[in-house]
Amino acid sequence: MPAASAPSVPSALDLTATSVELTRVICDMPSVSGDETPLADLIEAALSGCAHLEVVRDGDTVVARTNLGRSQRVVIAGHIDTVPINANLPTRFETIDGVEYLWGRGTVDMKAGVAVQLKLAAELTDPAVDVTWMWYDHEEVSADLNGLGRLARNRPDLFAGDFAVLGEPTRSQVEGGCNGNLRVEIRSFGLRAHSARAWVGDNAIHKLAPVFATLAEYQPQEVDVDGLVYREGLNAVGVTGGIAGNVIPDEAMVHVNYRFAPSRSGQDAIAHIHELFPDYDITVVDLAEGARPGLDAPLAQDFLAAVGAGVPGGVEARPKYGWTDVARFSALGVPAVNYGPGDPLKAHADDERVPVDQITECERGLRAWLTASATS
Repeated sequence: MPAASAPSVPSALDLTATSVELTRVICDMPSVSGDETPLADLIEAALSGCAHLEVVRDGDTVVARTNLGRSQRVVIAGHIDTVPINANLPTRFETIDGVEYLWGRGTVDMKAGVAVQLKLAAELTDPAVDVTWMWYDHEEVSADLNGLGRLARNRPDLFAGDFAVLGEPTRSQVEGGCNGNLRVEIRSFGLRAHSARAWVGDNAIHKLAPVFATLAEYQPQEVDVDGLVYREGLNAVGVTGGIAGNVIPDEAMVHVNYRFAPSRSGQDAIAHIHELFPDYDITVVDLAEGARPGLDAPLAQDFLAAVGAGVPGGVEARPKYGWTDVARFSALGVPAVNYGPGDPLKAHADDERVPVDQITECERGLRAWLTASATS
């Protein structure tokens, strides 16, 4: 195979290109978290030429919205950053078992979804609902840097809407809401001593044995929330302890990750951890609320009908087990779902690749929904 050429940086985005071509262009333009400015500049420039859109810039987040006086407004968002590149740019097409893929960093997470959104934002000058489009930075790094969170603090008015769609990869199926995410540190304490005279000490690592037993025996719950069944998870994800090879340790810690159904609040999740480990010192290190699917709203039902109309057997909504930014919309009272091309199992993978037909199907589904008279 010939050596790959260096990724290119276009001078402008052609939003009349196909969504597949546009995906390739923006993927070949690296935008690892922290380096989104060049891509954000191109997005802002391309959309500023659309007379039907009001364009707002906040850092490297670009917002474009219609103001047509429709009775309902939807918000459609996607992040423009990726995890670091690992010899997987520029993009290329490849066929595996008769399926054509676009291969390369960002094709799944989530520039294919971004490309679809950009194309539709430019083309849909008279949608059946008002639309607020958001393309944001710093999703793949710590939550305090997240561009969507920053925008919510700086311009909460832009989040006004009756329903939201986040273009995270879902194989162009619908995944409603998301599980919450809690990480805690569970500590035990003892007394240091020389290991040759262990009886005068108190081994903190040994004291964690009941914690591991509880984790090993824990049966994750399956919780029905608004018709979707979310599977919880409770797991040790790290362990620390020990001073030296001849010292009885006086402190040890197990790092526990709890993925909880959106029927629980974050405080409910913390209380559950205390119920399971009542005799231990517990420190919360990260907490992200889940999001209920909100699929009972008429606009959500219109969405399911529209995106499933061109799919044999239709589209059945599924739960989102991982945490996504739909939770940010849910916290603001806007029900939200995940809907975008790409297999989430290929997100961040070195062989990241998206089936080309999932890109076109996502475009078809969103276009059908946004232009359907039933939603007006």
